[in-house]
Amino acid sequence: MTAPLHSIPGSAQALAASTPPTSDTAEAVARARTVNEVLAQSQVETVINELDRDLVGLAPVKQRIRDIAALLVIDKLRLNLGLQSASGATAPSLHMSFTGNPGTGKTTVAMRMAEILHRLGYVRKGHLVAVTRDDLVGQYIGHTAPKTKEVLKKSMGGVLFIDEAYYLYRPENERDYGQEAIEILLQVMENQRDDLVVILAGYKDRMDTFFQSNPGMSSRIAHHLDFPDYAQGELLEIADRMLATMNYRFGPDTRDTFSEYLGLRLQHPHFANARSVRNALDRARLRQASRLFADGDRVLTESDLSTLTSSDIRGSRLFQPKN
Repeated sequence: MTAPLHSIPGSAQALAASTPPTSDTAEAVARARTVNEVLAQSQVETVINELDRDLVGLAPVKQRIRDIAALLVIDKLRLNLGLQSASGATAPSLHMSFTGNPGTGKTTVAMRMAEILHRLGYVRKGHLVAVTRDDLVGQYIGHTAPKTKEVLKKSMGGVLFIDEAYYLYRPENERDYGQEAIEILLQVMENQRDDLVVILAGYKDRMDTFFQSNPGMSSRIAHHLDFPDYAQGELLEIADRMLATMNYRFGPDTRDTFSEYLGLRLQHPHFANARSVRNALDRARLRQASRLFADGDRVLTESDLSTLTSSDIRGSRLFQPKN
């Protein structure tokens, strides 16, 4: 299964890696002596190229993913030659922090990262388990540890993605049980880092505060990736791709109208990048459906059913006169 563009998994949802490598692949990677041999056997470059193709923009993030992949490939070659660290650790620390506003592709990139790690043999399964605070923290004494341990059990051999991770820590509430979940996570992140990679995600300013308040967690995060907001032109390209996956298209002048809509929407608070684009297109489809439904006797063509018009976009409240 490949990740849909800008997909946002629900709570505690496990997502499998696509086309998992076989044991023969793992053995071939373990025998590799050159970078090209590792790339050819693992097909990691295919995953990275898919990330470039499937996600609009995000140039700094894509470069960091390539850098991390390069580190892992070189580390694999070192391991193949017995060049372990002085501590005897067999794998580098790979826990990560993804910061940025909603809808910037953090979950999708995490899925690809899980696949890269799996192909290179750093995790056994390559699946992604996406959770929030509610999946980890209980509401009464004795409830948090079992919940957290159950999520960790499901995540072993893959990647645990904790969205809005800063909500785990609520110092203003002395009866909060989030600290218990953090302590369990810290222990597993340190002692079982060869079988689990944890990615913490959320708004950058809140994540910075979270790390300042939890130095133990901060010290275990090896890679920090900041996801920039999309520019208006990139959002328009995302809209084109989303419509194509739904078998819709913009009619004449409709794309320009949607670009105008984006300019207005960007001026309002709580904009969620690709997520807001998807929501806007869903509302436009509702208006199209109502428009076609009202003309009950007309035979509807393929073009009628798959084309959004400017009126479907201009029905948004953003275009309505202000009182």
